Amino acid sequence: MDFLNAIVALSNFVLIPAVAYGSQLALGALGVTLIYGILRFSNFAHGDTMAFGAMVTILFTWWFQSMGWHLGPLPTALLALPFGIVATGLLVLITDRVVYRFYRRVKAKPIVSVMASIGVMFVMNGLVRFIIGPGDQNFADGTRFIISARDFKAWSGLAEGLSLRTSQVITVITAVLVVAALFWFLNRTRTGKSMRAFSDNEDLALLSGINPERVVLITWLIVGALATIAGVLYGLDKSFKPFTYFQLLLPIFASAIVGGLGNPLGAIAGGFVIAFSEVTVTYAWKKVLGYLLPDSLEPSSLVQLLSTDYKFAVSFAILVVVLLFKPTGLFKGKSV
Repeated sequence: MDFLNAIVALSNFVLIPAVAYGSQLALGALGVTLIYGILRFSNFAHGDTMAFGAMVTILFTWWFQSMGWHLGPLPTALLALPFGIVATGLLVLITDRVVYRFYRRVKAKPIVSVMASIGVMFVMNGLVRFIIGPGDQNFADGTRFIISARDFKAWSGLAEGLSLRTSQVITVITAVLVVAALFWFLNRTRTGKSMRAFSDNEDLALLSGINPERVVLITWLIVGALATIAGVLYGLDKSFKPFTYFQLLLPIFASAIVGGLGNPLGAIAGGFVIAFSEVTVTYAWKKVLGYLLPDSLEPSSLVQLLSTDYKFAVSFAILVVVLLFKPTGLFKGKSV
């Protein structure tokens, strides 16, 4: 019984949250790695692009709720998500036309585009805060739990209860579908193959007749969609707060770099590496160890390596180690 209780506690507080969080980071890191692989610069405005997409989705969610439109047991945000994707796609295309296009034309160094993206980041952050405010917004509705801790305890007879939220299941299923669709697009369609060719060798791609502006257009639209989906899934699973998405930039970039910047498969793997690292290091293991160890060895402290307030420090530490010893990442992406 104690072993089963330990497994349930571990699943409840480590495995399930880490898988959901890793899915969100993977989608965010995919957007970063596509921009780096194709447009050759690190987009520091990506976190606030996620915030903008989530904000538009929230506004449409509130409107749909006021009209009485919903999806039954599923969150109304899923109904509003396409509108968020369209709005974010328009935003990133306008931003590219107004800001980044000029630097591509003059063939500016990547660091110049990075500095421009930092400026865009502050503008987007201010825009989101001005429209929806700086505070927490909770836009989850529909069925909150697929499995509640109370029902699980009654069914299993265990002391520990397993809870599985709707948002966590939706996050994982959506991430799998989006990643599958993206890899199919990049590997099976003519446009996707053009994007990969442009990423591998820009000069050779141009000689082959590939239209660079079309590649850039499609890239930004995909990045806008990925950012919106990642932002909405994170907001559904936790809550929406503009500054939180600014903070997410560190684990998202860490995920992309750990996996291999410019490598989509690496972005996914890096997302889960960072998520599991953050969750396991900041989790208090006293309860799990209490079930597994005899009473004489039961720990008196929380057995928590770091407070949850410092979870982003884990991302930073992993990022530094990877940059020092393996700058191309786990999947041999482009070195930073």
